[in-house]
Amino acid sequence: MLRRMRRLAILLWVIAASAAPASPVLLISLDGLRPGDVIEARARGMKLPRLAALMREGAYATGVRGVVPTLTYPSHTTLVTGVAPAEHGIANNLTFDPEQKNQQGWYWYASDIKVPTLWSVAHQRGIATANVHWPVSVAAAGVDENLPQIWRTGTDDDRKLLAALATPGLLPPLEAALGPYAQGIDESVAGDATRVRFAAAMLRRFRPGFMTVYLAGIDHVEHQSGPGSVQANAAIERTDALVGVLVDAARAAMPDVTVAVVSDHGFAPVAHDVNLFAPFVRAGLITIGPDGKVAGWRAMPWLAGGTVAVRLADPVNAALRAEVRGVLDAVARDPANGVDRVLDRDAIASLGGPAEASFLVAFRPGFEGGKNPGAPVVSPSTYRGMHGYLPDEPAMRSTLIVAGPSLARKGALGIVDMRSIAPSLGRILGVRSPAWTIPPSF
Repeated sequence: MLRRMRRLAILLWVIAASAAPASPVLLISLDGLRPGDVIEARARGMKLPRLAALMREGAYATGVRGVVPTLTYPSHTTLVTGVAPAEHGIANNLTFDPEQKNQQGWYWYASDIKVPTLWSVAHQRGIATANVHWPVSVAAAGVDENLPQIWRTGTDDDRKLLAALATPGLLPPLEAALGPYAQGIDESVAGDATRVRFAAAMLRRFRPGFMTVYLAGIDHVEHQSGPGSVQANAAIERTDALVGVLVDAARAAMPDVTVAVVSDHGFAPVAHDVNLFAPFVRAGLITIGPDGKVAGWRAMPWLAGGTVAVRLADPVNAALRAEVRGVLDAVARDPANGVDRVLDRDAIASLGGPAEASFLVAFRPGFEGGKNPGAPVVSPSTYRGMHGYLPDEPAMRSTLIVAGPSLARKGALGIVDMRSIAPSLGRILGVRSPAWTIPPSF
């Protein structure tokens, strides 16, 4: 009965979407913004007039249930595709690189996305599209005016790289009018302010029917100082003003615009790094060469903050699977290691998590996967705040605030599935993706 009702809801949504006229959408992501930081801003000592105004005007989620893992790149890809990482293919921030040959390469390239995006389906409908700094946006199909997110060294050569990868002819006139664009590696609120100037200019010049803008400063400070810290709250207040600049520019250019403010994940305080590499080395699953680098591996942890995916060199080898499971169970048995549970491939698949992983180690809040293979099994964490935990952890819930003339619902939406956001925006844009199976939430 429930499945039949869901199919009916999807059918009605398809009919409505095909008949609805397109209305412009501005999608703003504030990395790491917790829903309570806006809903309870005054109680938490913050003044957020622009976000609060959007919330009063439109609709908001009390929390958005995210994907596995609750990391920036997988989540942002879900926000523009409407499907989980198992389907869209972006399973982590960093590419899997067990021998460290890719020099900390991230999933920058949109060619790794396996399903249509809001950019591509909007473009196919004849809607002009634009992007500033959204993750996994290099050479994104369907983006007409693109300033993608990428960096390598943080030196001036990165400026040449971005200029080469941006839409031809887009960056030079903007920089002539506004000064240098922010380096991709710059995750500060000041860097966000520069990107907002460029995004506002693009809104005025191009009036895109669909535009994405990504701001990283809140997440950066929460990692360094912890969620709820004085520094994090100050970053949120400064970012609120940046949202106001974008909203004003969008509404001046397109009075009927719908503005959606989202985040990719919540945040939890963290105190302990857990080194899973050490037990893998002791078990002979990882071999370290004389130079201290990985010389060979049969199983390898793939860090994701509050979770760690484990990939096998031979995933169909039952003996290897059992051997790795034994190592992970031994780590999990010691409460000091902070392991909440170890998921196998079937459990990972049921959550839409990384299809490449044979196991997923889920930590309790306060613990994270450690990066230093030479550290003790448990050591003080390098960060004060972390995400990446399983999405059923309430602290991982993210933000959704949307305001505009085309909303189907207003006020509090309750807990929203992150996969429903792209279909909801698609309804407003008048577009549809064949990948969507979750009906709109607003």
